[in-house]
Amino acid sequence: MKSGAGASDTRSAGELHVLATTDLHCNLLSHDYYADRQGTAAGLSRVATLIAEARAEAASRGAACILVDNGDGFQGAPLGEVLPGAAGPHPLVRAFQTLKYDAAGLGNHDFDFGLEALAEMLQDMPCPVLCSNLSAADPERVLPFAPAAVLDRAVPSCPDLPPVRIGLISVLPPQTLVWCRQVLGGQLQAAGIVEAAAEQARRLKAQGCDMVLALAHTGLSGRAGSDSSENALGELAAVAEIDALVGGHTHLTLPDPEHDFAKPVVMPGSHGSHLGVIRLQLEYTGSGWQAAAGSASLHAVARQQECGGAQPLAAEEPGLVQALAEDHARTLERMREPAGHSPVAMHSYFTFFAPDRGLTLAACAQAAAARVLLRGTAAEGLPLLSAAAPGKFGGRSGPQSYTDIAAGDLCARNIADLQVFPNELRAVEVTGAQLRDWLEMSAGLFNRIVPGSSGQRLTDPQRAGHNFDVIFGLSYRIDVTQPPRFSATGELISPEARRITDLRWQGRPVDPGQRFAVAVNSYRVSGGGRFRMLEEAAELALPPVRIRKTIRDYIAGRLPPEPLAQAPYPWRLAPVPGTRAVAVTGPGAARHLQELPAGMATPRGFSSSGFWELDLQL
Repeated sequence: MKSGAGASDTRSAGELHVLATTDLHCNLLSHDYYADRQGTAAGLSRVATLIAEARAEAASRGAACILVDNGDGFQGAPLGEVLPGAAGPHPLVRAFQTLKYDAAGLGNHDFDFGLEALAEMLQDMPCPVLCSNLSAADPERVLPFAPAAVLDRAVPSCPDLPPVRIGLISVLPPQTLVWCRQVLGGQLQAAGIVEAAAEQARRLKAQGCDMVLALAHTGLSGRAGSDSSENALGELAAVAEIDALVGGHTHLTLPDPEHDFAKPVVMPGSHGSHLGVIRLQLEYTGSGWQAAAGSASLHAVARQQECGGAQPLAAEEPGLVQALAEDHARTLERMREPAGHSPVAMHSYFTFFAPDRGLTLAACAQAAAARVLLRGTAAEGLPLLSAAAPGKFGGRSGPQSYTDIAAGDLCARNIADLQVFPNELRAVEVTGAQLRDWLEMSAGLFNRIVPGSSGQRLTDPQRAGHNFDVIFGLSYRIDVTQPPRFSATGELISPEARRITDLRWQGRPVDPGQRFAVAVNSYRVSGGGRFRMLEEAAELALPPVRIRKTIRDYIAGRLPPEPLAQAPYPWRLAPVPGTRAVAVTGPGAARHLQELPAGMATPRGFSSSGFWELDLQL
């Protein structure tokens, strides 16, 4: 904030409206490509209608107005998976061109395909693209993004006054260099979120910016075991030179009743669920514009219904739908390509308490491919296991976000439904001790359940379901009456705790010194989920192959039958007599309830957020 204006200074009032999106993950249209179903209640095409309304409101108030995005836009949905050599801009870039974005920050997932791919995608962006805390390891290298930008915007209600000068910065988790190390290969270096933001904000103010907006691809830490170096939004909000912030990364929504900030902070959900709006009241004195007050609000594109569905509140904006029509048609064609056959239905509704056939298929495909690729290597003689985790499990993505594939012929969209992210196959060599800790880290998903109790939620909503690795080729039980051994960020917090019991390989207890080869995805090996016990595991050399391809090759018979397919499902919850817990799932689970053992689950109805609740006998 500027200071030093005397009481006799003439003051004029104006407004600046900041419209914000974040974590779109290329959900640009209201279409579910996994189910090939039109009319989903999310997507940028619905947000675009809210953008038009917000711009009209700003114009009616004589306010300056800018539209910004806060990262993780390129990757995460089939529409964003552009084939190499495709002509024209990336669909996200085309959308930003159509909607006339003013600036965009980068998120960690925007680096998933490496710097060269990112540079190619950014070359047609209609606005500055920013990242303030990543820089080139080689000072001579020119990066496809800038550390900061300045926008001058006239204030229509004050036509005779100079434009308001807005400084923009953008920060993301420095862990991006760990998560993406396979493709970044030491090309970048990272600074801390708060340090980099404070330095850039001070510089922009010194250069004459009236205010600084932070595009902060980071969330709130705020609980034991969380990592403020990754989620530093609260600390950022305390930086004096920053006047307003757009948060992201954690897919939550702000403002909310639980968090109070001294300045406007907005986090507009994910996947095109909300438009964030920051309204800054401006004052102009002889020393320039300054923010006198401000507010933040969220505008949802849909209302959650009690039955688990969602009622759209905003229609798709026709101009954006038309602009993406060719990209949409190409994606539909690709997703409808035949991919094999499944004799059984596959879904993820019960993935946290009962067998998941989709996980089984993915794990077997990984193992079958790894066996072939490890032939003739020193690791060929090791026992081979395979780790897989669900990609769609509800959570922050909502009660409709579950894998649900009918028995019968499969298409490419079904394979993508099993593997939402295009991860590659990797393999690591681990000891029995590392294997046990790997499973303990996964089992941190569960809440600690008090024996004899009822009504406790089975899983911790703050732990990500995509970090619940099931390791096929073993057998084990999970005792949820024990505390978690590791925090969500991998710190050892309960050294005596052991949730994993009766851990066996081929019927024999796993020895701590025993060695195994484990097929796993590139996200986990690159540090995703903070499985620290894997940092010391030796990675086995494999040629690059996407896990989706291994699944297609496996179900098409291009890979040999996998022995793990004949083994019982690896794990089960250890019995806790006289104890019941609440499992949260999607409304589609009702069609599959007969798969569970008689008496195991009793429907409780819908939660306020639209999830279907089951009362489980442990």
